[in-house]
Amino acid sequence: MAGEFHHPLSTCHYNNLMPKKILIVDDEPQIVEICRDYLKAAGYDTVTAVNGVQGLSLARREKPDLIVLDLMMPEMDGLDVTREIRRTSDVPIIMLTARVEETDKLIGLELGADDYITKPFSPRELVARIRVVLRRVVNSPDSDTIRAGNVELDRAHYKVHLPDKTVSLTSTEFEILATLMSQPGRIFSRAQLLTATHGVTFESLERAIDSHVRNLRRKLEPAELIITVHGVGYKFYAEPSRSIEG
Repeated sequence: MAGEFHHPLSTCHYNNLMPKKILIVDDEPQIVEICRDYLKAAGYDTVTAVNGVQGLSLARREKPDLIVLDLMMPEMDGLDVTREIRRTSDVPIIMLTARVEETDKLIGLELGADDYITKPFSPRELVARIRVVLRRVVNSPDSDTIRAGNVELDRAHYKVHLPDKTVSLTSTEFEILATLMSQPGRIFSRAQLLTATHGVTFESLERAIDSHVRNLRRKLEPAELIITVHGVGYKFYAEPSRSIEG
């Protein structure tokens, strides 16, 4: 781990970023310290926690713009923290994990994490991932809303309005749904939807898109708006369906 983490902060040139508050939650002091130093050098304000319980408390109190969250921690692991946060907040979450199994990464994404980084990692990569995720949140689109059929996406608040309810979306969920709704009926491949999330690579794990689509479908139930085209990808069903009428 020590080989990956070093302190040549003079080589970081990210100070032109607007200041955002980043919560770092990890039980390894070295990782917390180096991530904090790199993020401060990049122009971010930082808050740190050494376990999941403390991290959850700080997330609620400090209301950070993004959370960097370790998966494996004592007392309360990153999955439990993510699950609790997602009950009330759509704050972007980047998960840190020493696990290499695909299943563990997908579980984090299905719970609502926006991205993940596998340990050991470069702190420069972390800064770059944070910039990408935050850019999705703060970019000003040409239009405040996207409409298709009887569905409306509210860009300002990352919400989708259906005839019978309104649901909140994470930034990643929003970008995927917005892409599908931009051309109703068109089939988008998983690779195209990954590109639509503005460069979050998920280590080229296209199955990550499946996790986010499952989250979207769960939030949009009972409406059936996202159609699977087996072997190809997904498309948006634009016409009003019985499940969302009245």
